[in-house]
Amino acid sequence: MSLRIIFMGTPEFSVPTLRQLVDAGHTILAVYTQPPRPGGRRGLDLQKSPVHQAAELLGIPVFTPVNFKDPEERERFRAHDADVAVVVAYGLLLPEAILTGTRYGCYNGHASLLPRWRGAAPIQRAIMAGDEKTGMMVMKMDKGLDTGPVALTSEVEIGANMTAGEVHDKLMHLGAKAMAEAMVKLEMGDLPLTPQPSNGVLYAAKIDKGETRIDFSKDSAEVHNHIRSLAPFPGAWFEVAIGGKPERVKVLASELAQGSGRAGELLTDDLVVACETGAVRLTKLQKAGGKPLLAADFLRGTPLASGTRLP
Repeated sequence: MSLRIIFMGTPEFSVPTLRQLVDAGHTILAVYTQPPRPGGRRGLDLQKSPVHQAAELLGIPVFTPVNFKDPEERERFRAHDADVAVVVAYGLLLPEAILTGTRYGCYNGHASLLPRWRGAAPIQRAIMAGDEKTGMMVMKMDKGLDTGPVALTSEVEIGANMTAGEVHDKLMHLGAKAMAEAMVKLEMGDLPLTPQPSNGVLYAAKIDKGETRIDFSKDSAEVHNHIRSLAPFPGAWFEVAIGGKPERVKVLASELAQGSGRAGELLTDDLVVACETGAVRLTKLQKAGGKPLLAADFLRGTPLASGTRLP
């Protein structure tokens, strides 16, 4: 037995779930993903999404509507005659016509422990807030933003120095297994749905470029969480004079350290920086246009002595 599935997703995060459903023997009738976007070194080439590329390799028809406002687009979706739609980081809000356009509705793989961190950036916001655990939840979608009843939960611990990229990769594979398990239960008619609690709701707003600069005038734990929540993308950064001119440097990893001083002051020659309270050690950095480097390698080419101020 197998389900007739429409898969809806866009980034690399979604690809393992698509492949897991194929490997489980389900029939993937169609893949919906975001349209190709300008890319390449000059931004002149249209690049297909990771899900688009994976679907083509698997021989699955791909559809890339800008939205579902067109009645013909909605009817085409319904005409697939699918049992269920599986949605993982698709990037579009789905109207009622799509939510009800399959036999069993739409099931979403969401990277948080709902109702905490509904919305666009749950991994980053969980780390930024200092959460010690997160997870993947399979929920049945309704008209709200990540408000539907939950079918299945898989938790994962967030280590003290784990970055958003590391948590992303753990959840990416955890989510694929969770969704495959949920589809087995759905097919057997044994997938219970539990309404989300009304308390504990938090929204994970999209990361804005204006919040990526490191503010060393905050507590060291907050600075550390900020750095790792934005690594590797878009990357938290500071500016420092290199060769007589200000240059932006991304920090891709850090750890809490001992020490105190003026906020932003380098306390040692191995990149321990004072915060308002406590200190952080910068352990992986990247100059604009350069490669990510461990601190020791970075300092060989860009020496920053103790006493230097990072504004």
